[in-house]
Amino acid sequence: MKTLYYGGPIHTMETDGTVEALLTENGVIAAAGGLERLRSWAGDAAEIDLEGRALLPAFIDAHSHFSGAAHALLQAPLDEAVCFDDIADALARFIAAGHIPKGQWVVGKGYDQNALAERQHPPRAVLDRVSADHPIMIVHQSGHMGVFNTLALDLLGVTADTPAPAGGAIGKAGGELTGYMEENAFLHYQEKIPMPDMDDLMDAYRRVQRMYASYGVTTVQEGMMPESLIPLYRMLLERGLLELDVAAYPAVDALDAVCAAFPEAVRRYHGHFKVGGCKLFLDGSPQGRTAWMRTPYQGAADGYCGYGTMTDDAVRSALLAAYRSGMQPLAHCNGDAAAAQYLAAVAAIEREHPDFRDLRPVMIHAQLLDIDQMDETARLGVIPSFFIAHVYQWGDTHIKNFGLERASRISAAKTALDRDIPFTFHQDTPVLPPDMLGTVWCAVNRQTKSGVTLGAEQRIPVEAALRAVTVNAAHQYFEEARRGTLRPGKAADLVLLDADPLAVSPEKLRDIRVLETVKAGETVWRA
Repeated sequence: MKTLYYGGPIHTMETDGTVEALLTENGVIAAAGGLERLRSWAGDAAEIDLEGRALLPAFIDAHSHFSGAAHALLQAPLDEAVCFDDIADALARFIAAGHIPKGQWVVGKGYDQNALAERQHPPRAVLDRVSADHPIMIVHQSGHMGVFNTLALDLLGVTADTPAPAGGAIGKAGGELTGYMEENAFLHYQEKIPMPDMDDLMDAYRRVQRMYASYGVTTVQEGMMPESLIPLYRMLLERGLLELDVAAYPAVDALDAVCAAFPEAVRRYHGHFKVGGCKLFLDGSPQGRTAWMRTPYQGAADGYCGYGTMTDDAVRSALLAAYRSGMQPLAHCNGDAAAAQYLAAVAAIEREHPDFRDLRPVMIHAQLLDIDQMDETARLGVIPSFFIAHVYQWGDTHIKNFGLERASRISAAKTALDRDIPFTFHQDTPVLPPDMLGTVWCAVNRQTKSGVTLGAEQRIPVEAALRAVTVNAAHQYFEEARRGTLRPGKAADLVLLDADPLAVSPEKLRDIRVLETVKAGETVWRA
C-alpha cells in the first residue's frame, strides 16, 4: 500500500528540515521531497492532503512504565483529591461502582500530599474508614511511596517490628504503623499485591496503547520489568496484542531471567517487544523529599539530604553486569548526589572498559543533575533523559524544597544542548500522561503552575525540544537507523498535528492536538 502526503508542513527532523511531500509504501518511507517528483513515482498511491496541518515523525517515549500505565486504568484515580476526605470518597465510589467483592484488593493512584489541605500523606485510619473488608493501597503520584490500610498491612505481614528494606522506610508514629511506606520498602510490598483479573488486564493493555497513541507515541518503555511480568508478556505476545513497540528494561537481578524467557527479543523486536537493557534505581523523588541531594532540603534542621538506595559497590557491580551482558543500563537518578554516584560508577567502569560508553548509559529523570556535572556527563557519554514536565507540575514545590536559585536549575536542558549532549524527555507514565507536546511546551517556556518562570536561561528552542522526543529518543534506543526522522528507508511512524509546532507562538504549544498517529504505515489512532 502506498500513501502520498502533501499540502502542509512536513518536518523530517533531518537536515533538510521541511519537505513538500512524503511517500510511504508497505510501512516504510519510500521518498521525501518535491510533490511533482513524488507523484511521478507514486502511481496508484492514496493521496492525503494535509490541508495546512503538520506531519512529523511519531513521538518516542524515552521512559515510562507501560504495565503500570495499564494497571492504572484499573485503579481509583486520586489525582484530583485536595484533602483526605476526597481520597476516602473516591475510593468508596470506586468500590461501589465496581461492585468489588470483600477481600479483593483496591488500589488508588495519583494522590499528592503537596496538593492536599493537610499537607501530609494520609494515615491508614483514612483508608480504614473506607472499608475494613478490602485491603487498600494508595500510590503517590510519583510512584515512589504510598499508604496501606490495616487489612492490607495484616495480609502483607507487616508489623511495627518489621524492618524496612535498605533504601526505604516504613512509617511509624508512637511505635505504631502509620501505613505509609517509601522507596524500596513501598516497592517491595507493592510487588506482593495480586494481579487483577487477566481478561480485565488484557483489555487494559489494549486501552493503554490507544492512550499512548492518542498523544502521537508509537514506541513505549517498560521501565522496570520484574520477573513477575514474564507470564503476562508471554500472553500479550501469544495473543498478538501489542500494536506499539515496547522496549523493556528489567532490574539487573531479573535481566537473565527475562532474556532467557524471550531470547528472540534480546536487543531486537519480536512481536513489537524487545529487551532493551537493564534498570538501576539510585534514589527517590524530589517532590516527596526522598531524592538524594548534595545539599540539604530547605527547612531540614538536621541537614537531611534524602538518601540513596544502592551502595557505590552495588552500582558498580550492576554496571559491570550490564557490560558483560552487552545490555544498556538505565539508572533512575533524581538528585544531584545520585547523579554523582552514577557518574562516578560509569567513570570507574569506563577506565577498565572504554567501550562501555558504546552501551549509551542513560540517566533517567536527571532532574537535579547540576550544571557543574554536565561536562562529566558529556565526557562519559551518558544520556540524560529529563522529566522536564516537573517544571510545570511540581516546580512550585521544588522552589519550597530547594529554594528558587537551586530549583531554577532542574532539568538543565539548555546546558545539555550547549554541550551537544543528546538528551531526551519523558513523562514517567503513569506518573503523568505521555503528553509530548505538553512536555515540549514545558521545555520551551519553563513555567510553573503558579506562573513563575523557573530558570529562563534553561529554555530551549522548539526544534531542540522536538528532537528530544524524536531524533534523540531514537538514538537512546539504538534505533536511529529505523525511526526518529522522516527519511527514506525508515519506518512510516508518523504523527499528524492540527497546527505546526514550529510556527505557533511558544505559549500555544500545549494547545496543539494530535489528529492521527500512524505506526508502520497503519493508523493506530485517529481523533
